[in-house]
Amino acid sequence: MALSGVISKFKSYPYLRKASSNTAPEHSGENKGRDKRWEKGGEVVGDDRAERKPNFTRDAGSCSDTVIKSGKGSYVETEDGRKLLDFTCGIAVTNLGHCHPKVSEAAAKQCMTLVHGQCSVAFHNPYLQLIDQLLPLMPHPSLDTFFFWNSGAEAVEASIKLARTATGRQNVIVMQGGYHGRTFGTMGLTRSKTIYSERVGPLMPGVFVTPFPFWHQMGLPQSTPEEELVRQCLFQLDMVLKQQTTAADTAAILIEPVIGEGGYIPAPASFLQGLRKICDQHGILLIHDEVQCGFGRTGKMFYSEYSGVRPDIMVMAKGLANGFPLSAIVSQKAIMDKMAPGTMGGTYAGNAVSCAAAVAVTKAFEEEKILQNVQARSKQLFAALEDFRKEPEIASVLIDVRGKGLMVGAEFGSPAVQAQGSDNNAGAAAKLPSKFASRVSAKCMERGMLLLTTSVFEVVRFMPPLNISEADMRKGIEIFKDAVREVVREG
Repeated sequence: MALSGVISKFKSYPYLRKASSNTAPEHSGENKGRDKRWEKGGEVVGDDRAERKPNFTRDAGSCSDTVIKSGKGSYVETEDGRKLLDFTCGIAVTNLGHCHPKVSEAAAKQCMTLVHGQCSVAFHNPYLQLIDQLLPLMPHPSLDTFFFWNSGAEAVEASIKLARTATGRQNVIVMQGGYHGRTFGTMGLTRSKTIYSERVGPLMPGVFVTPFPFWHQMGLPQSTPEEELVRQCLFQLDMVLKQQTTAADTAAILIEPVIGEGGYIPAPASFLQGLRKICDQHGILLIHDEVQCGFGRTGKMFYSEYSGVRPDIMVMAKGLANGFPLSAIVSQKAIMDKMAPGTMGGTYAGNAVSCAAAVAVTKAFEEEKILQNVQARSKQLFAALEDFRKEPEIASVLIDVRGKGLMVGAEFGSPAVQAQGSDNNAGAAAKLPSKFASRVSAKCMERGMLLLTTSVFEVVRFMPPLNISEADMRKGIEIFKDAVREVVREG
């Protein structure tokens, strides 16, 4: 089926139609309704959006023009009545599936009692209840004091503000490949793609970058042992502290324990432990950004639990309220109390409806044994992908399957990339076909599944609902495999 089969006709949405019909698309057979500029595996060859009325930015609907009218569980339904298996979860947000009945019920009930109770004016019950629910879930008992925001980027900015205030220092060290948001403050912290901060500088000063232990990003062979990657990265961090920002000026080291937009790469436990040691030696605060990898996504409530490393500050969002805008920072009270009253705040911070939804989310995790399902479905997914890699035509293109829990990345590349960390010296025939991951994503959509790419490398990412069934996981895997096979055949 052509990609146009999943593109809505927009009859109810005139602002999505072209502003001009002077260049009408050709129609015939299966191609009926397809604009020829949407060829080549879903890539927009001619920017169709430029001809539409400018009622939305080019970022809106940038992956497809599909209009979703509803969602339930692991599926969404489009305006033209097509059901799509959702392996994106709104970018790891609807972790309990779309419109989880208990979460939706809690939010609806709260809407009938108190929608907005500004937290600087007075407390409200959902805010207090959520803290009670979160306390026993924290990866370390020292993380006992919370403040709630609306988005992950807001919470990351708040964590930097807290670290600077608590230490009296300015500088922040971030990881190459890390993503922390697209607000003006977080753009300066994000190092996954340059497009996020292109042509808007100067960015926030006092930000320094250190390597993250990922073979491809370091230009090393895939066979490089993990301990060597960690050794090199910790050495380079030591050089950053000696050559670029003295420890006496460094407030925090900020890391995604699982790199998200940079390629779905879990940090080795030894690397996180090394960061903790360096922070302790120099009085630097360690901030874990668990916006995407937290709240059950990796098989534990927080990825920090795998390494036993205690962050000084932790950031969470996305799956926290299953689609309602809510984020949080948590730290120990001694650090939080360094902030003067009134320095943390926002009009909608800790919204009552979002907090009520989050309370329902935390209860569902225990009642529905969500983490157990994550672990079971993770084993199913990894086993299937590893078996898939053994197929002769796939072995030379699917070079890596990595991740934790249901945060899984599949990277495509050439044998030259595996051997050298780059295919710059490989012949044209030995290189991976162009836009491989994007084409796989488009083929999945044609077959009825939403699957996103990530990073500057050829990577697709699996982030299905944490309560996905065995049957739906199996269905999604088969769709993915068929999509990859077709792209391989097309070359």
